[in-house]
Amino acid sequence: MFDRLQALADRYEKLSELLCDPDVSSDPKRLRELSKEQSDLQEAYETYTEYKQVSEQLEDAKQMLGEKLDDEMREMVKMEIDELTPRKEELEEKMRIVLLPKDPNDDKNVIVEIRGAAGGDEAALFAYDLYRMYTKFADTQGWRTELMDFSENDLGGFKEVIFMINGKGAYSKMKYESGAHRVQRIPVTESGGRIHTSTSTVAVMPEVEDVEIEILDKDIRIDTFCSSGAGGQSVNTTKSAVRVLHVPTGIMATCQDGKSQNDNKAKALQVLRARIYDIKRQEEEAKYAGERKSKVGTGDRSERIRTYNFPQSRVTDHRINLTLHKLDSVMNGDMSEIISSLTIAEQAELLERETMGI
Repeated sequence: MFDRLQALADRYEKLSELLCDPDVSSDPKRLRELSKEQSDLQEAYETYTEYKQVSEQLEDAKQMLGEKLDDEMREMVKMEIDELTPRKEELEEKMRIVLLPKDPNDDKNVIVEIRGAAGGDEAALFAYDLYRMYTKFADTQGWRTELMDFSENDLGGFKEVIFMINGKGAYSKMKYESGAHRVQRIPVTESGGRIHTSTSTVAVMPEVEDVEIEILDKDIRIDTFCSSGAGGQSVNTTKSAVRVLHVPTGIMATCQDGKSQNDNKAKALQVLRARIYDIKRQEEEAKYAGERKSKVGTGDRSERIRTYNFPQSRVTDHRINLTLHKLDSVMNGDMSEIISSLTIAEQAELLERETMGI
């Protein structure tokens, strides 16, 4: 571990030198690449640097105890040792975590798809509630959301909604949300006051660049149609909405939120690339099922991951057996405790795999 950390530290310091080189600063592409590489190494570098400082201070303090000291000084040295010892242990644990393999998609923007599943109108209303929860969570993170496509029911719920979240690290936090979300509550359509159970599904996909998934013009079919739903005067007057079909895979994407056909086409292609990439990613992960399967989820929409119980103000994440009795806060975007718990669970699993050599 320490050899790897020293190599990372050496590379970080070399990058600092390169970024001061006039030849690099005059080349925007290379400057961007090296800056990102250094940014990716920063946490490991700072953790390792602090670890070396704490270890040195702790060793010095232990040596001082072997010297002749008055009672007051000896007590001060003991207090310093008591403070430094647990900090050293914390840094050792953190170093193991920063060396874990990083998901290459973690820093990317995400495309989120929410669909009402079992439960009819109530499932669609819950899909809207999930959309609202995620947009409010995005606000707390300083991210920007962009609606791409939607289909409403008569009660204002979403049969389907697709939107993008733009922000550094969006995928690293939102990736845990893929799966089936179950709601237990009295629907607005229920006259007898009975609690119903409904579900909505969520799929979170990293935004994919053209170079990662190439879509040839000859492989797509583009249809245009009039927009529907919210959208102002342009709705149902011009064929600005776009539907793109990828003929080889049969995958389709639609966008109608933009005002122009070109804008909607670009967004539809973004969704199409993300869907194709997501299918390929899941196929690759399927090869490593069994012992490599993560307990925090595989991104499969059919996997029930969370229950939202409104009568008891309770939200339960079934993957890590986490239950919180603050449903109102969660539905208003306060998801940090859930996300951080899932992140810790995944890190613990990765550490266990490394220990076992899996």
